Amino acid sequence: MRILFTLCGRAGSKGVKGKNARDFLDIPLVWYSMAGISLYIERYLSDNDRVDVVLNTDSEDLIKLVQQVKELNVHVLPRPNELAGDTVPKVAVIKDCLERSEKEFRVDYDVVVDLDITSPLRKVKDIKNAVDKKLSRPEVDVVYSVTHSRRNPYFNMVKEDNGFFCKAIPSSFTTRQEAPAFYDMNASIYAYSTKAIKEKHQATFFNSNCDAIVMFDTGILDIDSEEDYELMQVVAKYLFENDPAFKETFIKAKDWK
Repeated sequence: MRILFTLCGRAGSKGVKGKNARDFLDIPLVWYSMAGISLYIERYLSDNDRVDVVLNTDSEDLIKLVQQVKELNVHVLPRPNELAGDTVPKVAVIKDCLERSEKEFRVDYDVVVDLDITSPLRKVKDIKNAVDKKLSRPEVDVVYSVTHSRRNPYFNMVKEDNGFFCKAIPSSFTTRQEAPAFYDMNASIYAYSTKAIKEKHQATFFNSNCDAIVMFDTGILDIDSEEDYELMQVVAKYLFENDPAFKETFIKAKDWK
């Protein structure tokens, strides 16, 4: 098996200033994703497997943090200016990672796995589940992580229409259990088809031919505001103290201090 792990983070951020290079419970945020990769390699891969890890960024601070960790070899790919804007699709950055890594390492990868830096709360088994599902379904373009949605557009989500509020999708369901199930993409794990990364339209990449794994949902959010940043640390502290599967990633990252 040949896996390319990607870590992608811009220097700028409108929601949380410099969030990719910030600390999270006194540990660099990016180290949580790196710890997940390190534990996955230790636990599930053999000497016959090939794993490369790359950081795609224009942030010197983020590069310094990643290079402090000697246990995990992360190759830095400086991000081109044309991929550093607010509106650049993440898939475009993943494609850049894949094409440059294939050329530099001379490897044809079976799967590209992106771990979002701003989603530090994941279990190593979640990474395995995403990789395994993608490898078992070569026809799927991407397997991404989701959580059970707490709201349902058929039941308790509404929209404004001509001065009134109404259900987002008209229905006669009287309980959420009757309505079709919905899920939230939690921006944590993405296991991509290399072919799809190269060929599929980026703006509509997630509109079709996808599969998903379901992760633990309580508080598993990506950090997109200062409020998220503060709240997630409270949730993370609780999970690290009470769930060994979350705690081991924290311990691994903490050992790198």
